[in-house]
Amino acid sequence: MIRREHYLSQVRPFYDSDLIKIITGIRRCGKSVILHQIREELEAMKCRCVFLDFDFRPTRRQIPNADALIEHIRGMLGNDRLYVFLDEVQNVDGWNEACRTLRLFPCSVFISGSNSRLLSREFTKELSGRYVAFRVRPFVYCEAREYAAQLGRDYSVSDYLVWGGFPAALELPKTEDVKRYLADLNDTIIYRDLEIRYAIRKKDVFERIVDFVLISNARIFSAKSISEYMEKQGIRISIPTVIKYLHYLQEAYVIECVPLYSPKAKAKLDYYYKLYDADVSLNSIRNTQNRFDLTHNLENAVLNELLYMGYEVSVYNNKGREIDFRAVRDGKIYLIQVSYSVAEEKTYEREFSAFSNIDNSVKKIIITLDDIDYSTSTVYHYRFKDFLEMDGL
Repeated sequence: MIRREHYLSQVRPFYDSDLIKIITGIRRCGKSVILHQIREELEAMKCRCVFLDFDFRPTRRQIPNADALIEHIRGMLGNDRLYVFLDEVQNVDGWNEACRTLRLFPCSVFISGSNSRLLSREFTKELSGRYVAFRVRPFVYCEAREYAAQLGRDYSVSDYLVWGGFPAALELPKTEDVKRYLADLNDTIIYRDLEIRYAIRKKDVFERIVDFVLISNARIFSAKSISEYMEKQGIRISIPTVIKYLHYLQEAYVIECVPLYSPKAKAKLDYYYKLYDADVSLNSIRNTQNRFDLTHNLENAVLNELLYMGYEVSVYNNKGREIDFRAVRDGKIYLIQVSYSVAEEKTYEREFSAFSNIDNSVKKIIITLDDIDYSTSTVYHYRFKDFLEMDGL
């Protein structure tokens, strides 16, 4: 597995902190690997470490609850600091109580978890001021390409736009195997993590909404518009229920809800969002006959790369004209349009005119799959393959 220095560098300053270090993100994005890489760094410095994987049944059987976990760690304490790694800790009954206690010992505690039970409101309330969280995402393109090379195979930009960046998917040589793995992962997240966690009764309705949202990535929605669409499909569902279901998907890190930014109000508008998938493969597995939605997956991939780079992202409303992204980092503002191609004159005019009446104090960027450079005196054109190699705009 590749070394994910992007995340390690964020966690490293907290190695000796008494704050609980939470490594979180969607299932199978590589959280456990990062915990192991942190442990390897510490062991190389002769630090004492204990690693417990609670997805492993024998570990859960040996340590079924908070009291057993506390006593297990207490028995390992010595004169020097103990570094404790608890992988998929939400599988332990009363794990949040155990974490609150362990941080009072001479320990440095690292925990991971995949679903809403880890960063739910009740947990953060209990640990207010006692934790620091690090969000891990599926591979961005440079990571995916590096891992594929490590496995002795290529991973093209086109592969990335269809099959995304779940690490285990890259390990499978056949497309049918990749589809099967991603479908099983999708079922685990939806059925095991969400339907069971929230005791969802109308499973068929929930799954229809999930499918609709994930196959409609990079579109602007409101809970009202989703409710109205479902009603046209013969499914009656209230706006509060739609909001609740979208919240479940957010908590499980399945979707990103990007708010609209109004320059007139100089604020984000919370009642409309553009919805994106955590990984474009969640769209692709819902498309049939290999007719993949590369246009919307391209925009989704740009969003995921921007979030990885550390930009705060919203959708920009330029006097009724939507600009895909307003990205902010270190006080600098960038406005970004994403298009499959601007080779045709009509598309070129539409995409570039979106920046009309915006002064040049803001950097304006268009990202496309074109190889030709279409930059103008006021708008930068980035080829998507070049954008994927960047650390910043």
